[in-house]
Amino acid sequence: MKTACFVLAAAFLCTPAYGQKIGASDIGGVVTGPKGPEAGVWVIAETTGLPTRYAKVVVTDDKGRYLIPELPRAVYNVWVRGYGLADSAKTQALPGKALNLKAAAAASEKAAAELYPGMYWYSMLKIPPKSEFPGTGDKGNGISTNIKSQEQWVDTVKNACQSCHALGSAGIRKVPEVFAKDSNSFQAWAKRTQSGQAMTNMATGLGYMGIDAALKNFADWTDRVAAGELPFAKPRRPEGIERNVVVTMWDFSTPQHYLHDGISSYQHDPRVNANGPIYGAPEESTDNIPVVDPVKNRAYTIKHPVKNPETPSSKELPGQPSAYWGDNKIWDGSSSLHNAMMDAQGRVWFSARSRPAANPDFCKKGSDHPSAKVAPLENSPRQLSVYDPKTDKWMHVDTCFGTHHLYFAKDGDTLWLSQGGPQSGVIGWVKTKKFLESGDSKASQGWTPIIVDTNGNGKRDEYVGPNDAVDPTKDKRLTAAFYGIIPSTVDDSVWGQSMGTGFARMDQPGFVMRLVPGPNPAETALTEVYVPPEGAWSPRGIDMDLNGVVWTPLASGHIASFDRRKCKGPLNGPQAATGKLCPEGWTLFRMPGPQFKGLDESGSANNAYYLWVDRYNTLGLGRNVPIAMTNGSESLMAVVDGKIIDIRVPYPQGFFTKLADGRIDDPKAGWKGKGLFTMSGTRTVFHNEGGTANSPKVYKVQIRPNPLAN
Repeated sequence: MKTACFVLAAAFLCTPAYGQKIGASDIGGVVTGPKGPEAGVWVIAETTGLPTRYAKVVVTDDKGRYLIPELPRAVYNVWVRGYGLADSAKTQALPGKALNLKAAAAASEKAAAELYPGMYWYSMLKIPPKSEFPGTGDKGNGISTNIKSQEQWVDTVKNACQSCHALGSAGIRKVPEVFAKDSNSFQAWAKRTQSGQAMTNMATGLGYMGIDAALKNFADWTDRVAAGELPFAKPRRPEGIERNVVVTMWDFSTPQHYLHDGISSYQHDPRVNANGPIYGAPEESTDNIPVVDPVKNRAYTIKHPVKNPETPSSKELPGQPSAYWGDNKIWDGSSSLHNAMMDAQGRVWFSARSRPAANPDFCKKGSDHPSAKVAPLENSPRQLSVYDPKTDKWMHVDTCFGTHHLYFAKDGDTLWLSQGGPQSGVIGWVKTKKFLESGDSKASQGWTPIIVDTNGNGKRDEYVGPNDAVDPTKDKRLTAAFYGIIPSTVDDSVWGQSMGTGFARMDQPGFVMRLVPGPNPAETALTEVYVPPEGAWSPRGIDMDLNGVVWTPLASGHIASFDRRKCKGPLNGPQAATGKLCPEGWTLFRMPGPQFKGLDESGSANNAYYLWVDRYNTLGLGRNVPIAMTNGSESLMAVVDGKIIDIRVPYPQGFFTKLADGRIDDPKAGWKGKGLFTMSGTRTVFHNEGGTANSPKVYKVQIRPNPLAN
């Protein structure tokens, strides 16, 4: 192709014959394949010539044209990746140059399938038929008696296995030789699930399913993959607005340490921390909080202090040798930094451990604390900390309740915190202004049990216990606790979701809950419970748009909304404890991708770890757009005007993220001044492309007006 290059306004420009303009900081051209221009394929530019590894990914338009914009000055390796193609050779290039690229067809169907998202591979799992449930235990079919339905089995595969690892990634679907060489496939799976420092978590999940049945199921799958069986469905290439995506990524942390999530701005005002650092939450892996400066393209760490030297460390976790790291215990964290949130002043709050689990006396029975009088608490596995980047100082809130996810109410002061699992069955909050002024943990926090108004009188009064039958003259306490948590955008309520069958004698796992605090939450809070409709189950993660509509992803393979304004009947009374009120409030959107064979096609094998609502159009798809972290399909999935936009991140393979947020760095710069930030969330980044050399990454995702905008 002929190009004309010239200097205009001090910018070096190349204009290919078809009119594409390539600025001084851009690389662009056209991609051709065996049959001509290749539409909807990715072009990747990567460099190690900056303070941290940096890469940018774009998609070709319908004529095979691409433009990678705003590249820092460095030498880049540039190549093409696309479904049906083999990766092209990497070509070195500098910004400001036109670069045409040629791609070849994949050598075989098997070679082509190696680039498919993980869910196309793990959808090959043979899910036990409905006739096998409920499980009959070790002396029966091997499926645990815990598992009452096929839905619960799939839910466990997704929320106990896929939630930490990208199940269909090459690192999972191919059994490492160190485990396979002297074993049959069942034994190899037994060994691999006992390796590393997460063996206790894996044993718990497998035990819940029934160890023998689960291992046989996974072994059958990897045996078929090893024998050459391929996914029965093929992914489509990006279409429409999906081709307008620009993904920028920076390495941070280390290959040995994983991330749970991170934060870039304040959820109620995305202009906070403009152009500032992005902070990661490394959970059990380390006390070193990884940080990226996206302006200077550098990565660094901040040490999270641990107050009590007797605080447990992940280095003490039991484990067997790893196929990747041998006997080396790669996790060494005491802080258990699970989730991060930023306040309006740019301080970063972490659900973090700072002491052993035993609570101080003010949390326990006999204390004068208002919440302890109602629901005394003996233990807290994780507490709360706050970092002020302006002063480089830390403070610790000694919470009586366990902490997991956290979110500020619209008052900017009250920080609500979930517990993650049932534990003690309470919801907690911290008045952050009081704590920052006084440092008084006891006076700054409160918590309440989850009580349902089953007597229907509109107020909280005497209640029966979690294991007691509903008494129509009393209220009822539930042991369920919030996993995801979101304070309402329209009133003073707080919403959450629970994944499993925790309290409820329900025939479908999982539900969302609405807690109304009342004037004295420890004594007045009441909770409403809502179970998804038939065929939809197990919400994980929750957010709310500015209209008060709740959004949540479901393990059944849906993105769901719940609009309480649509409810027609009473929301309290004896039936309230079942959660089966207001089915009219739900709307379901099927996640794209294949379903497990034999399961209801109204759902999908796809799965999301969490969901975030882009209230302020930081991504570029509009306001109030829900975006699910669909780590099954290695993508971000947005619902726009009732249709799903699937934003695939193809490099490195195994994209797996748990949370996202958005930021506006320059409100006058259009699409270039804003973006969505997310980061690696898998516990095993070394399972992904790049292996043990692959570090966790921060990803910035933007939508431009067209695939050639710069």
